[in-house]
Amino acid sequence: MTTSLSTKRSATIQSVSIAARFLDILAKADGPLVLGEVARRARTGTSTAHRYMQSLVREGLAAQDEVTGHYDLGPVALSIGVRALRRIDAVEVAARAMKTLASDIAASCGVAIWTERGPTIVRWYRNTDFALSTVTLGDVLPVDNTACGFVFQAHLPKEAIAAARKLQPASFRGSRPPGEMLDAVRRDGGAELNEHLFSLLTGKAAPVFNALGEIACVVTTVSFVKTAEAQGHRAALFAAAQAATRDSGGA
Repeated sequence: MTTSLSTKRSATIQSVSIAARFLDILAKADGPLVLGEVARRARTGTSTAHRYMQSLVREGLAAQDEVTGHYDLGPVALSIGVRALRRIDAVEVAARAMKTLASDIAASCGVAIWTERGPTIVRWYRNTDFALSTVTLGDVLPVDNTACGFVFQAHLPKEAIAAARKLQPASFRGSRPPGEMLDAVRRDGGAELNEHLFSLLTGKAAPVFNALGEIACVVTTVSFVKTAEAQGHRAALFAAAQAATRDSGGA
């Protein structure tokens, strides 16, 4: 009896796993798929793919075009996706990534959001081997004098930047970056400034986007220039930003 029950439970779990695989195939496809292509990508027989797809169609998780017979995600799957995206807080996702990064590299790692006054630090994590005490939660950063400011400028409307610039003293905000610099930030996926505000230190920043493709926040690191080069801080930060974007539903 116990063996039979265990077998049934195992079979049920396996069925859910296989169904999830078919849903993942539909989600990753560029468009509707014919049954044969679904089976090929799932590495199953056509009859197996047909049974699972029909079950998913009945539950509204998949949909089948009456004319072509092609399969795509169904209304229930789309509804689940939309609700899941609404529950994702990109700042919290980015914060978890920066907390992890701070434990891996000798740098202070943080998250900044955009406010009417400019980039504002909302999360800040210190590494035991490097702790920058001049930055604290709630600090507003210069619009034109920091890597964070450059990243926000590269992805926000000019009107928002201009409004914040007016609220920052000229001596604080710095010099406005040229357009080609912002183009480079967009192309490279982030910005960095070495020995700019503080001697021997480097500041790096990268954007995190939400499901709508909008910049939700900026992740940033501060560390010694030589340490950053030796440990590959730029690549680590940019990779963390890309992962946070994916986890937030962004592209």
